Amino acid sequence: MPPVADTPRFRLARSEANFYADSGLDRVSERRKDSAWVAERLFHAETRFVPIWRSRNFVDPGQAAAILLTAEEHRRLPPAIEEPIFLGLAGEIAYFASDLSHIDAPDTGPAIPAADRGQAVFLDLRVVGPRLARHEGALLAYARGMLTWHRRHRYCGQCGAPTRAAEGGHVRVCTAEACKLEQFPRTDPAVIMLVTRGDACLLGSNPRFPPGMYSTLAGFVEPGETLEAAVAREVFEEAGCRVRNVRYHSSQPWPFPTSLMLGFYADAESDALAVNTEELRDARWFGRDWIRANAREFHETDAPFRLPRQDSIARRLIDDWLDGES
Repeated sequence: MPPVADTPRFRLARSEANFYADSGLDRVSERRKDSAWVAERLFHAETRFVPIWRSRNFVDPGQAAAILLTAEEHRRLPPAIEEPIFLGLAGEIAYFASDLSHIDAPDTGPAIPAADRGQAVFLDLRVVGPRLARHEGALLAYARGMLTWHRRHRYCGQCGAPTRAAEGGHVRVCTAEACKLEQFPRTDPAVIMLVTRGDACLLGSNPRFPPGMYSTLAGFVEPGETLEAAVAREVFEEAGCRVRNVRYHSSQPWPFPTSLMLGFYADAESDALAVNTEELRDARWFGRDWIRANAREFHETDAPFRLPRQDSIARRLIDDWLDGES
């Protein structure tokens, strides 16, 4: 995969330290409306395509590398239902996301004619993501998120007519003459927070978690609700704990399928808990020194106490707190 150029504009260093957050692409949103310019990039020899098949990314797990396609390799594939989605530029190299889900294939995905494919297969990004270079993980997540949005908005939410892609794939327009509603890519905001009290933090175990895994609390923001109010509501709903001094840490794209995680710290008013067992399997206070001495990694499946995956903002919140930041 060619190196993604470092683009200085729109930089927010703290958030971009989170995994999946910094693809290095310049999205050049001002060029998307120029359909001729976008079409020309589709056939440029240096252009690269991010292939996705049924929400899976094309990676070589042995080399922990994303495998992209050249324009020539992409042209050899069966014609797609829609044009690829323009993602942005790395220097003068254009990157597009290409949905190959229309190709029937075994569970490992269709055969792809890539010169440097190695042992590449189509995998869920969450399986291999933490092992990828950060800019590669962010690029694949961006492509996956865009294609998920397109797949879910093929029909107009106002009149039910089919929609079509426009502006390089960053708009969908209703095809009904009487409607022509424009829809734009959406993300679902979710707050994720580490609640602390003195030298301890509150961690919970969701019923969907593997045994022994504890993480920060989290939940989706509701309409008409501020982020700070969502933090306080979710913590009280899940753990019966009231908080104050809610403060922002950073954010992380999490396209599994369409979330934007908004990270916070908050102070507990007391150490009393009333765990909602419909939401959590368990929640408790863990001391900083105890975590340092006893915590194991997510992949250590036999460990009685494990922290979240290293590519998650939940882990970033915990690690920064362990290092004295909150």
